[in-house]
Amino acid sequence: MSGTNPAPGGFGPPSQPPQQPGPGYGYPQSGPSYGYPAGPAPQGMPPAPYPQTPGYGTPPQPSNGMGTTGLVLGIIGLVCSLTFFLWFFGVILGILAIIFGAVGRGKANRGEATNKGAATAGLICGIVATVILPLLGILLFASVMGGVGAAS
Repeated sequence: MSGTNPAPGGFGPPSQPPQQPGPGYGYPQSGPSYGYPAGPAPQGMPPAPYPQTPGYGTPPQPSNGMGTTGLVLGIIGLVCSLTFFLWFFGVILGILAIIFGAVGRGKANRGEATNKGAATAGLICGIVATVILPLLGILLFASVMGGVGAAS
């Protein structure tokens, strides 16, 4: 019995050959690729960074901590020196602002930091909080006491 009819207990030839899955399914046929795709970046995505050459590190980041600390301490020292009952803390914070501001300016002059302006402002605020405001307070106190003593 030869023909297209199946034999008892057997199966006939397949009606269609099996189909391969369409694009978008399974793994890509090209070799493995790592990182960003080679084409342009999709909408809203930043462009792919350039790969770094082995053996060369990134340049060190500037250390701006000293100048910034001097500025913050100088501002807080000014505020404390302006108040009557916190002037002692203002003087201490002003001294610290002078130290940190001077170190920050030195780093900026050597090229290790990029915030020379903040370090200078911290140095100036520290000097004002340490010297000028307490001196003005003492002069004000002396003038008030001199006026009270002359009135009696």
